[in-house]
Amino acid sequence: MEKKPHYTVVENPFKKITPEQIKRFKLVLWIALFVVLAILIGSTCWYTVEEKESAVVTTFGKVTSVVEEAGMHFKAPLGIQQVRKVNVNVIQKVEIGFTTQKDGTTVSHDDESKMITGDFNIVNVDFFVEYRIANPEKYLYSSLQPEKILKNLVQSQIRTVVGSYQVDDVLTTKKSQIQGEIKDLVVDELTAYDIGISLESIKIQDAEAPTDAVAQAFKAVETAKQGKETSINEAEAYKNAEIPKAEAQADQLLQNAQFLKQNRINEAKERIAMFEAMYGEYQLNPTITKKRMYYEMVEEILPGVKIFIMTNENGTQNLLPLESFK
Repeated sequence: MEKKPHYTVVENPFKKITPEQIKRFKLVLWIALFVVLAILIGSTCWYTVEEKESAVVTTFGKVTSVVEEAGMHFKAPLGIQQVRKVNVNVIQKVEIGFTTQKDGTTVSHDDESKMITGDFNIVNVDFFVEYRIANPEKYLYSSLQPEKILKNLVQSQIRTVVGSYQVDDVLTTKKSQIQGEIKDLVVDELTAYDIGISLESIKIQDAEAPTDAVAQAFKAVETAKQGKETSINEAEAYKNAEIPKAEAQADQLLQNAQFLKQNRINEAKERIAMFEAMYGEYQLNPTITKKRMYYEMVEEILPGVKIFIMTNENGTQNLLPLESFK
């Protein structure tokens, strides 16, 4: 007996949807779209600026303001206004002749560091440049690659300045002078280009000769220079130690001289007083005073000697040291 196929009747679910349910569904859909649109608009109408940042705001592609105050700020949504933030209070760097890797190692670039000096020698000089963004608007919109422009300007001026110095100056004594000249030239060029970058410093990171023999020769020069500096410092230390001693001795000699001078003055004043006193006595009785002075002088010249004084009729006196003839 044949089995008849079994059919399951599925009822259409849409037959039970009423017009009120359709209206309610459309309302919910519109509300959801409105909420999504509000979220999209709300998420694009504000932005934050950090302490080290400045924000450049453009309206329909044109710069309308530069915001430097940190915090939350509002803007027109849906791309009407756009914001680009720039680190302005941060010192940034450019390395010329080498690149520092994330692990701290460095990779040399001979095409950047190798150059010719004024006496036609070849040297390898690495430079470290520090700069900051001074004008965010010009930094973003005056040029496509401001850092590359800065690096090219520095490299050009480096080769110009190094090419005017002797190799000895570059490797030893005039590094600071070379750095100063390069910085002045680059600052002038940046002012002319006006790309919103301010140069902070430029330093010679390393300078060396291209061959080992030349490098050893310059090391010997540097060692001799250090020895010279050491000798100068030792001489300065000796001078600083001896000068106070000499000054003390000189002061002592001056004090002694002043003391002797005052003694001489006092002695002279004493003799003057004695002379004036004797002169006063002489005026009172010249004859007696003369004899007294005469006898005192003889006593001073011939101490301890017995002297016989004989006076004749004419008043003449004879001094006879008869004791010495015994």
